Amino acid sequence: MTIASLIDTPSELTDAASSKTAIVLMTRIRLARNLANSPFPGWAKPAQRDAVLAACRDAVQATPPMKRCLSVSVAELSELERQILVERHLISRELSDAKAGSGVVLNRDQTFSVMINEEDHLRIQVLRSGFQLKKAWSAINDLDTALEERLDYAYSPTLGYLTACPTNLGTAMRASAMMHLPALVIANQMEKVVRAVNQLGMVVRGLFGEGSDASGSIFQISNQTTLGESEDEIIKRLGNVLSSIVEHELNARQKLLEADAGKLHDKIGRAYGILQNSHLLTSGEAMNLLSLIRLGVDLDIFPATSRSVIDRLFIEAQPGHLQHAQKGRFEAGQRDLLRATRLRAEFANFARPAFTLNNNNEGQN
Repeated sequence: MTIASLIDTPSELTDAASSKTAIVLMTRIRLARNLANSPFPGWAKPAQRDAVLAACRDAVQATPPMKRCLSVSVAELSELERQILVERHLISRELSDAKAGSGVVLNRDQTFSVMINEEDHLRIQVLRSGFQLKKAWSAINDLDTALEERLDYAYSPTLGYLTACPTNLGTAMRASAMMHLPALVIANQMEKVVRAVNQLGMVVRGLFGEGSDASGSIFQISNQTTLGESEDEIIKRLGNVLSSIVEHELNARQKLLEADAGKLHDKIGRAYGILQNSHLLTSGEAMNLLSLIRLGVDLDIFPATSRSVIDRLFIEAQPGHLQHAQKGRFEAGQRDLLRATRLRAEFANFARPAFTLNNNNEGQN
């Protein structure tokens, strides 16, 4: 498998048949691991980084979930290929900018990603569409166990897994969910939610993690504490927080409908009209318009089968994917034109909105 063929292969995020859930778009769990007796990547010399890359690559490719995988060094990837992998959440922005001696191993359906020599020697990641914390944890635990049989992890009986950043000590696990929360945004309730989540030891970030915007009303909610709790305890606590946020979002949707359904329908209708007729769309504007259409799907204004189309377009409207589809590199203004053209084509045959007084928010998480 090559990077080009992997990009063109359907995945959990880009397969039009995979997205079937409202509110929780994706579940992700990431584990940080380091090799004993090897300096952290930020302190390692080039020869040491190369040795860690080779050892970790061999170990990862020998595990059952990663058979017939793609293994590449970051240096082999073009700038556009790196951008696409970031947009699919398969590598971090930090790995995309990494120096020599870094790489990534990806399985065929892009549900497993193992980054090598990012901040830590290994960043093991599993992605699942929808709200699947327990399944994601089971899958990544099996892969981690298989790797631990082949690699000598740096571990302390008192501090747990040793990591480059002290905040990741202990389980070194970050569990998160990507959530679509448009009603809480429209109702100006997100600041309150963020404060409440922070008080519970969780953190809220934007679409592409720390420092990114919540484009399209999409937020990542993850655990902040990794030391002093077991993995099962973290999963359970995060699951309870996510379920509570889902309930708040559903309540916010109901209140918006009860307060002024016409105003909400107008927002959704205008988004539909712009996507059908616009000739210039920035990435952020496209995400916000698609977010309103997805809300319309959850409110039964559009067919439920349209949800997977919107989730695919969330990815395909990103700069890297847009340029890959057009087989070239384009300036921002050109991308805005191409994005609008692409979305006009999608919405030319999109189902018309069915506004009724009975539209409600009985979506499932």
